[in-house]
Amino acid sequence: MSGDPIVRIAARGDGVSASGQHVAFAVPGDVIEDGELIEGGGHQPPPCRHFPTCGGCQLQHLTDAAYADYCTSRIVGALAQHGLTTTLRAPHLSPPRTRRRASLKAQRAGGRVLIGFNAAASHNIVDMLECHVLAPDLFALVAPLRKLLATMLPLKRGGEVQLTLADQGVDVALKGVEVVGLDAVEALTAFCERHRLARLTIDEGYGPEPRFEPGPVTVTLSGTPVGLPSGAFLQATADGEAALVGAVREALGEAQRPLDLFAGLGTFALALGGQVSAAEAARDAMLALKVAAPMVRAEHRDLYRRPYDVAELAAFDAVVLDPPRSGAIEQIKQLVASGVPRIAYVSCNPATFARDAELLVAGGYKLDWVQPVGQFRWSTHVELAASFVR
Repeated sequence: MSGDPIVRIAARGDGVSASGQHVAFAVPGDVIEDGELIEGGGHQPPPCRHFPTCGGCQLQHLTDAAYADYCTSRIVGALAQHGLTTTLRAPHLSPPRTRRRASLKAQRAGGRVLIGFNAAASHNIVDMLECHVLAPDLFALVAPLRKLLATMLPLKRGGEVQLTLADQGVDVALKGVEVVGLDAVEALTAFCERHRLARLTIDEGYGPEPRFEPGPVTVTLSGTPVGLPSGAFLQATADGEAALVGAVREALGEAQRPLDLFAGLGTFALALGGQVSAAEAARDAMLALKVAAPMVRAEHRDLYRRPYDVAELAAFDAVVLDPPRSGAIEQIKQLVASGVPRIAYVSCNPATFARDAELLVAGGYKLDWVQPVGQFRWSTHVELAASFVR
């Protein structure tokens, strides 16, 4: 093939040619000839009017097949930098309009209220008139929230709208607003009742404060309703969560004494059999898990400052890791020195996963397989679950 072929998509969404050129909206199969981009396969018409301005999606111009290839290539590339290869399974892609949590920006601009994601590489807000990633119940609140915030958002100061789909409805958290006077309080209550919110939390600069919560707010994880603290971590889609849970259960096999580290609300602990133990640094999440599932031996513990050591790990026959983006290098060092035979590693950052995987493999583990998961549809954010055995 003549010209300069596009060979991969970079972490920020640009196509990269064989000569190293970065080209916006290019995909593998395209070619640069005489300075012009000649499109091959892999393109689709972007479904949303806000693309590519909105920073919520960077890859709507990719077909599903091309997007799946991108998810795989991100992981392959990260592993290759550490001299690793393994079996890469077909990526699991969450369908459009299934995102059950989102953090949106809000701002009063003259007589208007803007709500949406920031524009790419900008603090400007793209006012969300349609969205192909949010669950319909979340997007349905965007227009009513514009009216509500018209009198509560101070001029020239940004606010934040966090939306989470709970068992009882939508959990809304507003930050950077001012609720002054009886009329404003009554307007909040009327809004919550009209839209049947599960909860409304307000942060006027002094921390979050529940203003409407007619009953306990829960999220069901593997059949168990767990109290949902405001702002708690939750997998982005129920569909993606199910894919990750399935991969973890497969990786752990018939383990009878599993340990779930960075356990959150118990997404994986509640899906495992045997005598399950769990550890999490967020106190409110750990308390919610203890109340919902007393049979799980749950511990409030900062695993960065106090990872499980070799002696403690001897009590377990499998470990689940689901760390933040920075990875779990201190815990990995202890696992390498332990005798734990099975590890399921869930990651939202292929780069730190590959770094940690290199240490595990050097310590005697085999990286058996990796399951890519694209929960953040059309974004450059790639998640995975991996199986390590020895």
